[in-house]
Amino acid sequence: MPKCLTVGHLLRQLQDLDPNLPIRLAVNPDFPFTHYVGSEVVVRDGKAFIPDDGQEGYLSVPVRDALTWS
Repeated sequence: MPKCLTVGHLLRQLQDLDPNLPIRLAVNPDFPFTHYVGSEVVVRDGKAFIPDDGQEGYLSVPVRDALTWS
């Protein structure tokens, strides 16, 4: 996966998932929390920005393991 993720890369990864599946951001391997994804995408300066919409809680150990953050 490229370091600079594009809309196309993200769409390909999400296209086969259940559209009702909640989505969260996994942030910071040294302080692993999950964050809600903001509801609006802002496009500026040739980039799409997906905002954080607050912290939900700790990232589970199985997810940290899958991300190799343990």
